[in-house]
Amino acid sequence: MDIPALSMALSQNKVLNDVGVAMLSKNLDSMQESGDALAASIGAIPETSVNPDIGGNIDIRV
Repeated sequence: MDIPALSMALSQNKVLNDVGVAMLSKNLDSMQESGDALAASIGAIPETSVNPDIGGNIDIRV
């Protein structure tokens, strides 16, 4: 068994794993910010329209 080669392979594997975790963390932070911005923009929509009486009834003739 080649101990130095095994050590290098394990070290590279650890580095790649650490990079993957860091990228995932960054992506999760970005998605959290996007979700917060979306929730804020939905909350900014006024609840009542300009003419609240319009659109409450539908006239149907058969």
